[in-house]
Amino acid sequence: MLSVLYNFTLHNADDIMKQVAENFRKRRVEKNITRQRIAELSGVPLSTVARFEQKGLIAFESLIKLAMGLGYTSEIMDLFSVPKFDTIEELEQIRQKSNDKRAYIKRNKV
Repeated sequence: MLSVLYNFTLHNADDIMKQVAENFRKRRVEKNITRQRIAELSGVPLSTVARFEQKGLIAFESLIKLAMGLGYTSEIMDLFSVPKFDTIEELEQIRQKSNDKRAYIKRNKV
């Protein structure tokens, strides 16, 4: 029951950062990799790994390197890869703009 309710709660950035950090720590421990070893594998300083796991704070580039160190490259690359929509109108807009490079309305020159 709580898992159903959890999916309907509003999240904030801090909660998401902490959850991502916790997920990372779990995967690292499951693979029996120490913080020191993941720092070596990824090239991310040990202090950065510790801060990430404790507080969820990390630069995006460092997060990518850690993911690569754990073998999660494709999961990082898939971030934002699937279009999401809430309404049929958004779906239609996504379909129409799927080949556009910028998010703006084209205007006819007068």
